Amino acid sequence: MHQKTGFANGVRVVSEHIPHARTVCVGIWVDVGARDEHDLTNGCSHFVEHMLFKGTPSRSASQIAMELDVLGGMSNAFTSKDATCYYGMVLDSQLPRLVDLLADFFLNSLFADEEIERERQVILQEISMVEDTPEEQVHELFEGLLWGHHPLGNTILGPLEVVSRMDRQKLLDHVKTFYTPDRLVFAAAGNVQHQEFCELLAASFASLKRRAGSGYRRREPQEMPLVRRVYTKHLEQVHVTMGTYAMSVTSEERYKLMLLNILLGGNMSSRLFQEIREKRGLAYSVHSYVDAYADSGYLGIYLGVNADNVNQSLAVIRDELDKLSHDPVTAAELANAKDYATTGIFLAADNLELRMTRIARNELYFGHNVDFDEVVAGLTRVTASEVQQLAASLFARGMTSAVLGPVADKDVQWRQLDARAAS
Repeated sequence: MHQKTGFANGVRVVSEHIPHARTVCVGIWVDVGARDEHDLTNGCSHFVEHMLFKGTPSRSASQIAMELDVLGGMSNAFTSKDATCYYGMVLDSQLPRLVDLLADFFLNSLFADEEIERERQVILQEISMVEDTPEEQVHELFEGLLWGHHPLGNTILGPLEVVSRMDRQKLLDHVKTFYTPDRLVFAAAGNVQHQEFCELLAASFASLKRRAGSGYRRREPQEMPLVRRVYTKHLEQVHVTMGTYAMSVTSEERYKLMLLNILLGGNMSSRLFQEIREKRGLAYSVHSYVDAYADSGYLGIYLGVNADNVNQSLAVIRDELDKLSHDPVTAAELANAKDYATTGIFLAADNLELRMTRIARNELYFGHNVDFDEVVAGLTRVTASEVQQLAASLFARGMTSAVLGPVADKDVQWRQLDARAAS
């Protein structure tokens, strides 16, 4: 059962009681991410996320790590383009200890200069790891092309030169500006009693004072002109990411987009997987995906191929985009996609971490819970003609593209990606 409570200061608490569970997953969500940064603060959200584990007046960094381990469950944190999350999963009997620990490092972290310098080196290594992982780097390059000079085009980790100059005051200013009660959502899923959870949180968080508005408003991204770019790098494979603008996470058309993505490249029976990998053997890894925010989003495609197969792969991709745009999918194909989506939803429901994430994101994006029946009903209503119309609308523009690997711009036949008229 889903329940929600709002504290007077703006803090929101959501929970889902799952009586057969013996564990509980708790997350503290902050409505801030890389898209809320500018060129001189890019990487702040991620840096702060690291620093919250690095010591409080009552616990050292090693004591925090040890206590999390002693609880016997798991804990972690992550930063995305539009949110930061700190979470843990423990036996239901350990919930008070977990909340106490989360509250301590969330509210009382010291941001000691020596810890900042130590963690800076860790983050610089993390940035270098991305540069050594071409399938991740090409996504960052692509998003930079797609969003242009909008914060969504920045990386989550931040550039080396900015992170190298990040200081204590910038991190504290970031916390002061964005870690405000109205931006906090506490979520729990598992064997948790909502009132008990609220009482545990109220001891530390209900008294947080509302802060005067900073005047900050998220800037909506604008669609950029079509860009296609090659980044030459000595690698074994060519890594390609391309995509086109799509709708926001709350759009009424989100169910159509979910199914279009599955049909295009979302599973092993999808058109791109079958045509590029199974029938032609052009790539080992090929898939499509959706990335969506409160005000925008995109549908992307990734593949890694031999340099000799780049242009043929581009031609196959364009052919499949055109087929989806010009011809309705069969009833059987659409039914299979709906079954795949529905099954995935209910399989995820057995994972408490995913369930906690789901109710938190529903609160952040929709302001209320979107139950499973509503999602299934939305998928069920989608028709083949609606999928075709959406494909025609999205794919007519062309695909912004980033190519990373041992090729030059002259080697890539970009015309293969140009939309073709219906026959």
